[in-house]
Amino acid sequence: MEFDYDLFVIGAGSGGVRASRISSSLGAKVAIAEEFRVGGTCVIRGCVPKKLLVYASHYSEDFEDAAAYGWTVGKPTHSWKTLIANKDKEIDRLNRIYHTILDNNKVELYQGRATLVDRNTVRVGDKEITAKYILIATGGAPVMPDIPGIEHAISSNEAFHLEEFPKRVIVVGGGYIAVEFAGIFNGLGAEVTQLYRSTQILRGFDADVQKFLADEIQKKGIDLRTHSNPAKIEKTDSGLKVTLEDGDVLETDAIMYATGRRPNTEGLGLEDIGVELKENGAVKVTPDSQTTVDNIYAVGDVTDRIALTPVAIHEGMAFAETVFGGRPRAMDHENVPSAVFSQPQVGTVGLTEAEARERYGEVDIYKSEFRPMKQTLTGGTEKAFVKLIVDAESDIVVGAHIVGGDAAEIIQAVGIALKCKATKTQFDSTVGVHPSLAEEIVTMREKFVAA
Repeated sequence: MEFDYDLFVIGAGSGGVRASRISSSLGAKVAIAEEFRVGGTCVIRGCVPKKLLVYASHYSEDFEDAAAYGWTVGKPTHSWKTLIANKDKEIDRLNRIYHTILDNNKVELYQGRATLVDRNTVRVGDKEITAKYILIATGGAPVMPDIPGIEHAISSNEAFHLEEFPKRVIVVGGGYIAVEFAGIFNGLGAEVTQLYRSTQILRGFDADVQKFLADEIQKKGIDLRTHSNPAKIEKTDSGLKVTLEDGDVLETDAIMYATGRRPNTEGLGLEDIGVELKENGAVKVTPDSQTTVDNIYAVGDVTDRIALTPVAIHEGMAFAETVFGGRPRAMDHENVPSAVFSQPQVGTVGLTEAEARERYGEVDIYKSEFRPMKQTLTGGTEKAFVKLIVDAESDIVVGAHIVGGDAAEIIQAVGIALKCKATKTQFDSTVGVHPSLAEEIVTMREKFVAA
């Protein structure tokens, strides 16, 4: 049977674009469909614009710290409109780059929503296109709760396009998106309340990291309230009135939800053609990203494995090399480093202490909490935290966790060491870079013993 394409990709985010261009470079005839903007969540309304806003928000501390280093800085003012306009220019530039990548790799773009007709046929608008293989790379979307007045709330999508900067903000959620945006709004001068329905923020992270970051963000002025959740939202003449489940009432100018994301599979027609989904709507896949229909694959957030852009990119490359390159392989999801661009940052790779104890039994813990050198002149109270988790039997470092300035940059290199199964002895034999936060990783010698 002849097809229009060897591969049709649904979703032109980071994973879909990488899979399409690698497949094309390996000789496949490829097309891709996108209903929004090429670049996907990360580039258009995710990690890239978020990081730009994080940079902007941190200048408030930098201006404050400058005086201790001899700088005379007048009272700074901030223009939200200028920031958003410049951010939009950069996102437009990246969007054009992604279009160029597709063009240069001879990947044909279909602008519009794609749905599946059968295992080899996709419909985009009034066109039906056939392909030998189909790749689902539709990502995820924010989940909003069904409570009265939810239409007055925003998600991270809308936060990037607010016309006016809110003086008072409620951020609902305890995951990395919630923590990051709480820091952004706080750093830019808003009065921020963060509500989380459970006991501690950053569920799934190491317990020491959770507590340490919660303490740090509260020192910076964020009103963090656990066991708190909105019951209803009402619009008033002065803003919004938010009634919590415990009856407490808060006044705010904006309320942003970051309480989770769902895989984008609704209405694609996947189940109609035999592609099985998980309870949360994610596509069920094998380790090599194959679905229950053998010519249909899925990568990225839509599979609900690890929802990180670099993971989607690696999964896309592995798919292309497996199907079109004659080099079958599955992405290794062990020891994937990640970062939270909170203030201070979090960098983590490998197992949490609880996970390590469950897997290995006996583990050795090394941790250090200290005042960063920069704070010695400023009188600032921000601290840094470093933790290593070691399998006692093999001496292999199985977890590394950092909270502090440049934690994201540091954890990338540490991730290589864990991928190579480096031992604590090898960490210890490495000379530290002095003076730096990073040297703490190779200078900790005393095992932590719980009181």
